[in-house]
Amino acid sequence: MRIAIDTGGTFTDCVFLRDGQLQMVKVASRRDKPEEAIAEAVRQALRELGSGIKKKERGGRRADRADRELDLVCGTTVGTNALLERSGGHVALVTTAGFEDVLEIGRQARPKLYDFFVQKPEVLVASRARIGARERLAWDGAIVQPLTDGEVRRVLAAVRRERPEAVAVCLLFCFRNAKHEKKIAAALRRAGCLVSVSHEILPEYREYERTSTTVINAYLAPVMSRYLGGTRLRVGEVWDRRGIRASSVQVRVMQSNGGIISAESAALQPVTTILSGPAGGVNGALYAAQLAGIDKGITFDMGGTSTDVALLSGEPRTTSESMVAGMPVAVPMLEIHTVGAGGGSMARFDRGGALRVGPESAGAEPGPICYGRGDAPTVTDAHVVLGHFGGRGLLRGKFALDEERARLRMDQLRGAFRSVEEYAEGILAVADAVMEKAIRVISVERGHDPRDYTLIAFGGAGGLHACSLATALEMRGVLLPVFPGGLSALGILRADVVREFSRTVLLATSDARTSARLLPGFFRPLELEAGRALGDEGFASARIQIERRLDMRYSGQAYELTVPSAGDFVAAFHRAHEQRYGYHDVKRAVEIVNVRCRATGITEKPGLARMPRRGGGGVAASETLRCIFHGKPETTRLFAREDLRAGDSFIGPAVISEYSATSLIPRGWSASVDSYGQILLRRTGRARHAAK
Repeated sequence: MRIAIDTGGTFTDCVFLRDGQLQMVKVASRRDKPEEAIAEAVRQALRELGSGIKKKERGGRRADRADRELDLVCGTTVGTNALLERSGGHVALVTTAGFEDVLEIGRQARPKLYDFFVQKPEVLVASRARIGARERLAWDGAIVQPLTDGEVRRVLAAVRRERPEAVAVCLLFCFRNAKHEKKIAAALRRAGCLVSVSHEILPEYREYERTSTTVINAYLAPVMSRYLGGTRLRVGEVWDRRGIRASSVQVRVMQSNGGIISAESAALQPVTTILSGPAGGVNGALYAAQLAGIDKGITFDMGGTSTDVALLSGEPRTTSESMVAGMPVAVPMLEIHTVGAGGGSMARFDRGGALRVGPESAGAEPGPICYGRGDAPTVTDAHVVLGHFGGRGLLRGKFALDEERARLRMDQLRGAFRSVEEYAEGILAVADAVMEKAIRVISVERGHDPRDYTLIAFGGAGGLHACSLATALEMRGVLLPVFPGGLSALGILRADVVREFSRTVLLATSDARTSARLLPGFFRPLELEAGRALGDEGFASARIQIERRLDMRYSGQAYELTVPSAGDFVAAFHRAHEQRYGYHDVKRAVEIVNVRCRATGITEKPGLARMPRRGGGGVAASETLRCIFHGKPETTRLFAREDLRAGDSFIGPAVISEYSATSLIPRGWSASVDSYGQILLRRTGRARHAAK
């Protein structure tokens, strides 16, 4: 049995198969002990499955293999939280003598150009724990100063004095020649150290980015190892109570690049899991777009703590130039832009009296005011007092919302606003502005017109804001997938196993035909390594796909664009440069900086079944509500999503209530249900006029 878990800031989502049908459960997240929430989600999933899991076969026979094994795939925020909160392990860094302060020096780029008092992020390795090894390689990997055995012993003694939980090793030009790094790493591992080595993590040039990425990996390794060990233990206990051996539990982890890897690999390379949960959402949104026949989409994942957006045009876009918590992370990640605006984002007035929303979040503890424990107004509270939940609460009423408490507290804190309702609409307007800006970052600012795209809205709060954002950006429409509050978990459930390998080559090229003869020699070692890695993950060669990519730039540039290596990749680079920066120059020399190999192990993918079409007069609303839109109360129809069938259609204003989310359809929008139960929202004439 395969179960997918996505751990969010407020809820932990679980998606699984029951009698061939996808099902989901949601439980409250545990920020301090995420493995407890995962175990509870698995417990509830097993309860839902009921007789599908048997303690014993009749007649005393052993259970079938399918009844004895659990494949648990997790999306996690452990790495992200550890970086943001600076709660990772105590790390020592071994680097080339004279380069101990690379992390502190960084780049010349200033995060705030005109702020004389800007504070740089705290360096993850203290000065005393940065150890210089007396060795040196030239730019081409030639040994200038050999690394002696005595020097290795001196470095080892210095590391032991520091007593770190993990050690990062990053020597100058080791991506050309890893001999010295291997020698130091071997000595440290013999001494029992948990070691991250740059030629294994990121064998690419750019000393600062490579050092930062390797140090972050070492910093997260102790935290991720404890988390994965605790998850396996707690889930194993739940599984064991069913009479099944706990050792039959296999744990995999979602990566930032959209693929999954084994828990063992994730413990060794946790830096690849920093955007684990959001990457699952992009996978799920891509699947939803494919079912709906949408070729251009923008994902809009609004959860309890943050909102993640990404652009889809064919396959999701990846980048190796990400910044997380103010530090560069140069491993491949999906291009996802995150802002601190979610259902739990707290509202406040700044010193100038302006209303602000986020990035601080009430999370699951204490949560919004309407949860019964929080004290600060949030986006969720604003929706509650405006009647957008219809008084039904969350999770089909299992999670009650205290509207009276939210209204009373917000009335005390509304400042100069004339009413609670006006205050609530102000909170939503500010949150919308933050999220609209995020969508513009990944579309308009990168040469894409949002009017050509459909907004794919999911997360527990995505459907509440989708129509207002699509109206502001004049987008084609909105798609509400099935399981909107658990789409990230569904994307994780359908993910393939992916491993990424790269190498710096710095190869000048005049045309694709000439360079293509040299590239197989660079790709072959990476493909052999990829085949071995996926073989260790249990994949036969028939289920492995290899994709070749190139990082290219104009000679003299300090940044690259990634293009496929097939066909005329030089022309593809020119087109990509025109798309991103608005110009290209076919006469200028082009350089291949890195070669990349993306190896994919194809997994079985559960999917949504087609839904029967309704005959007769269509669906009727279960009841009517009084909701406030733009300061005016309107009679609003309430639809239960489980009652909708393929072919149903209706117009707003309406509220769609379901187990994992609530969606808001204002006046001027129409809704139609497709063959898979997904809901496509379109603007009518009035909404188009309002957008203009």
